[in-house]
Amino acid sequence: MVSIDRAKKRQPSGESEHDLICQCLRGDSESFRQIYQRYQRQVRSILFRLCGESQLDDLTQEVFLRAWKGLPKMQNPERFAAWLYRIAWNIATDYRRGAAQTRSRLESLSQQTQTQTPAPDLMHLHYQDLVQRGLAHLSFDHGSVLILHDLEGLSQNQIAEILAIPAGTVKSRLSRSRLALKQFLHQQGVQL
Repeated sequence: MVSIDRAKKRQPSGESEHDLICQCLRGDSESFRQIYQRYQRQVRSILFRLCGESQLDDLTQEVFLRAWKGLPKMQNPERFAAWLYRIAWNIATDYRRGAAQTRSRLESLSQQTQTQTPAPDLMHLHYQDLVQRGLAHLSFDHGSVLILHDLEGLSQNQIAEILAIPAGTVKSRLSRSRLALKQFLHQQGVQL
């Protein structure tokens, strides 16, 4: 993913982002389509890394639907990218919370009907799947920071703005996340 600043510079149409947002506020859906084209790849990438692939299309649609509805309330159009990524993070948080509750219920049912679950065959897992599993072992807050920084290329200050936390917290979570992921991969036989 490109950084927030580079995303602003890389615009497919001649219109500025600010002009497109103003047109959207007047109800111009074509301008919003252009905004969607500029940011959908980055939003999908963030959602994929935070939530996986199963509901990716629906989650992406939800981000842009909330953005469309929320545009009139947006405080600072110059910070549109950070605002949009914050919406994506909130949707991912809600999704993961719901998925965790569902998993908990399913595990409870499974334990009632099964006494043993076979362990996954790690030898056949693709490296990306292994990393995704490692990310799943991190708390959502720590995994989000790692994904946004190391995988999506955002700066610590940009992440602090998106997540509405101090930059020092971002740095601390990033350090802890990297260590935890490294330990997980090491336990799985991956030498770094």
